[in-house]
Amino acid sequence: MIKKHPEILFFSIVLFLISYSVSSQKIVGKWKTVDDRNGNPKAIVELYKENGLLNGRVLKIVEKGKENALCIKCKGDLKDKPVEGMKIIFGFEDNGEGVFKGKKLFDPEQAMTFRGRIWIDPDNSDQLKVRGYLAFLYRTQTWLRVVD
Repeated sequence: MIKKHPEILFFSIVLFLISYSVSSQKIVGKWKTVDDRNGNPKAIVELYKENGLLNGRVLKIVEKGKENALCIKCKGDLKDKPVEGMKIIFGFEDNGEGVFKGKKLFDPEQAMTFRGRIWIDPDNSDQLKVRGYLAFLYRTQTWLRVVD
């Protein structure tokens, strides 16, 4: 059948590549972080691709009373720097199934770095799951897509 209709194979491959590209791009954009303990919104984070890897930075703090927060617990160059504008997700790689994994997910509030995993909720494309690992323990937050 393939020899008789090579255009079907070609079309199928092109369709697959387009759908894969579109699905991996849905993660790029602005997301509202939500505290998984109390449900309060905390910040707007922009996820972006750089050299094929997923990165993220804090665009704006929306938590009341913390709008001008500094990274007080941080050490080194980040000590007492504004959290707004800070890069918090570094070089996460797509595993080919829409799950991005990386070794540097930074929490400026705790001044801690975690291994992480990020994926769009398969039941709701406007929700992002962000999971941080510390040894075998993990915590997952649900972030909400920001529509401009």
